[in-house]
Order: sequence, then C-alpha cells, then structure tokens
Amino acid sequence: QVQLVESGGGLVQAGGSLRLSCAASGRTFSSYAMGWFRQAPGKEREFVAAISWSGGSTYYADSVKGRFTISRDNAKNTVYLQMNSLKPEDTAVYYCAAANEGASHFGTEYDYWGQGTQVTVSS
Repeated sequence: QVQLVESGGGLVQAGGSLRLSCAASGRTFSSYAMGWFRQAPGKEREFVAAISWSGGSTYYADSVKGRFTISRDNAKNTVYLQMNSLKPEDTAVYYCAAANEGASHFGTEYDYWGQGTQVTVSS
C-alpha cells in the first residue's frame, strides 16, 4: 500500500515557476514508477510526466516538454515536478500516481493516486 500526498500548488503569474512535491508513505516507494497527471475544469485527466523507479528514464507530454522536469529522491520517498515558464493553459489540479508495472502515459496503469494540488496560472 502506498499513500501519496501532493503539495506545492498555488497561484502564479504566466512565465513563473512552481515546484510540486509528492510525498509517499511505505517502504517500497523506490520500486514504483511515478507519474504526474493533471485535470482542468471540464476536461479529461491528461498525462504530464513520468519517471522510472530508478529515475534513469523520464517521459513528458509534448505540451510540457522543455518546461517541466520530473525527478525523484528515493531516500526521501518524494517525487518532484519542477514547472517553469508556466502558461494559463497549465491551470489544473495536478495529481501524482504510483505504478507497480513501470512508467506509463496511461492513468489506468497506475495503482495509487494522491488527492491533488491546485495550480492556477494567471495571464
């Protein structure tokens, strides 16, 4: 069982930066691939970024590539999402998720989810 708690969301102006954190409970955190997803009002949840269990492989949605960076610290049971050059269209609730079978773009392949943190980017 893994419990995930996101933090670091907030209100930021366009062009600004935020760093999201996702703290995981459980001793097996390092065996899970981790992902970040987001859901804007009236839209479906979409993939943002993912990282392998070791941190050696990372994956990004085209819409955030070059602006967002996913990383993890297995000693701290935490995964991060550094978000730079934020745009109003990045406004959404951001969720972290843990996958036992490996990093994926598909939310259905993740086993555990956090409650989400709101990110609002003003123009």
